[in-house]
Amino acid sequence: MKVVLQRVKEARVVIEGKVKGEIKKGILIFLGIENADSDEDIAWLTGKISRLRIFPDQKGVMNLSVQDVDGEFLIVSQFTLHASIKKGNRPYYGKSADPEKARVLYSSFIREMELCLGKKAQTGDFGAQMEVSLINDGPVTILMDSKNIE
Repeated sequence: MKVVLQRVKEARVVIEGKVKGEIKKGILIFLGIENADSDEDIAWLTGKISRLRIFPDQKGVMNLSVQDVDGEFLIVSQFTLHASIKKGNRPYYGKSADPEKARVLYSSFIREMELCLGKKAQTGDFGAQMEVSLINDGPVTILMDSKNIE
């Protein structure tokens, strides 16, 4: 699994002109699921994200987690995170999980994040055409890949 995390002042997902998910201070999570992903990838990522210290403390040092600041989170599925551009100019998405598997893992990821943070997640709709807007705070953007655990 690959994620792009953005610390945000606010973020929103709009589908067909209607707000589907919206947060204030927190983390916007773009989630890409590949064929080789499993519940182990979910457990590692959700644990890491929930404990990640990317919010400033009283001295302005990134020392606090989303839990520490009572932040929210918005999770958006994004299969294009697994695009390969090794050949030609058209991205190849062969590593992206098939929709049935990805939908199950996406739902599991959401549930696990809710358990880790003790609050309801805001989300997009799996497979939908979405408009995502955000105000990045910092900016702070972090890439994570569960296949590159160090």
